[in-house]
Amino acid sequence: MGVVVNQSIKNVIITCLGFGIGAVNTLFLFTNFMDEKHYGLVAYLISASNLIWPLMTFGTHNTLIKFFSSYTNRDQQNRFLTQMLVLPFIIALILGLIGTALYSTIINFISNDNEIVAPYVWTIFILAFALSYFEVFFAWSKVKLKSVFGNIMKELFLRVSTTLLLLLLYFEVLTIDQFIYGLVLVYLIRTFIMKIYAFSLHKFTPRFSLPDNYSSVFKYTFLILVAGSVASLLIDLDKVMIKEFLPIENVAKYGICAYIASVIIIPSRAMHQITYPLTAKLINEKSLDQLHELYRKSSLNLLIISGVLFVLIVCNVQQLFEIIPDEYQLFIWVVVLIGIAKLFDNLLGNNNSILYNSDYYRIILYIGVGMAILSFALNLICIPLYGVTGAAIATFSAVFCYNISKLLIVKVKFRMHPFSKNTFLATFLIVVFTFGFYYWDFQFHPILNIALKSVLIGGLYLWIVYILKLSPDINTIIKKIPRGA
Repeated sequence: MGVVVNQSIKNVIITCLGFGIGAVNTLFLFTNFMDEKHYGLVAYLISASNLIWPLMTFGTHNTLIKFFSSYTNRDQQNRFLTQMLVLPFIIALILGLIGTALYSTIINFISNDNEIVAPYVWTIFILAFALSYFEVFFAWSKVKLKSVFGNIMKELFLRVSTTLLLLLLYFEVLTIDQFIYGLVLVYLIRTFIMKIYAFSLHKFTPRFSLPDNYSSVFKYTFLILVAGSVASLLIDLDKVMIKEFLPIENVAKYGICAYIASVIIIPSRAMHQITYPLTAKLINEKSLDQLHELYRKSSLNLLIISGVLFVLIVCNVQQLFEIIPDEYQLFIWVVVLIGIAKLFDNLLGNNNSILYNSDYYRIILYIGVGMAILSFALNLICIPLYGVTGAAIATFSAVFCYNISKLLIVKVKFRMHPFSKNTFLATFLIVVFTFGFYYWDFQFHPILNIALKSVLIGGLYLWIVYILKLSPDINTIIKKIPRGA
């Protein structure tokens, strides 16, 4: 766990900074520098591109991590990497041709009652292209166990650039059109920088011939494509479907509440950068005991850390919305339901990595397709009935069913689960803190109230975790803090 802890700590810091900047952008800059409709437009364009890029990348970012360590010959590695770079380009070319041929139809379908979307439909494809190749080059760096720079580009570069663009918009240096085009350019620049870094880690010579075991590679790539697309659907389908039933400004309102809840995924996003390739390595080496140990530790540590974030978010969200413009109302059940869904994701630890790098990923394909259909159907039913909150109900329900399925598959196929008595103690602690502090506030300015309450909750929570010795890894980190280690 040494490499995991070392890079995870760095990635946690980077991800926290990124989410902090993202929070400033989402909660304050967008809401004050841009009207609701255009904010909803930007959120929609990004969400739509997030639905497309997994299809465009064709699962190569996951395939690269799973199979790269199985090739020890430099020539075979070059053949494999060439294949990973060519596949997304071919898919992008096909999608581009289809999009060009059906452009008018796509515009009419997507624009619907929101004519504001029509001039920018083409940017969805460019954003998806940039996202797909960024993930490929990021995976390239992960197989070299070098995830920190990629995490900087993923979490910091994009958000800092967005801040600068918003400031230029505020000072009227940019128009709203130029802001959107500038955002697209930032995505492309980020991908280019990541490409240079990835190539610097592994001297690469294109070899346009298939590597050994190519049939298994193609089969895995195709199936993981569907599984990855399902994961993206469960994350962004709600925002896209809100536009179909409600005015586009509701995408922004939902997006703010969902973003606040999504802070809970910070620990998992940081840790998974390094546990994913390690999991692939352990499975390839058939080191099941070490895999089980990694599974349990990652689950418990992520639950404890993300648990305190859940408590802080739910207990402070009322005060937070007092300093956000009035037109952006709080949908408390969106925050709670999306927050619980993210907390459940953290509880799974490296479960996804185990499944995607094992011989049982085909099962996830079938279950995932079912969950995507379920999510679509629930959004179709719940949004017209319950509005913005309905989207959260649909997402929570689909994610809950999907995660239960994944836990059961690993339990049955690998005969392992991530739970221990400390898992239940940590869960109980989270519940007690949530109900104990939700209804209690200082009578100060909202910012001061949030700061004081967060210090009190965070300090008491970590003290109890330390006293109960829920996690040896977290206790070790806490012990090092006073010594400046």
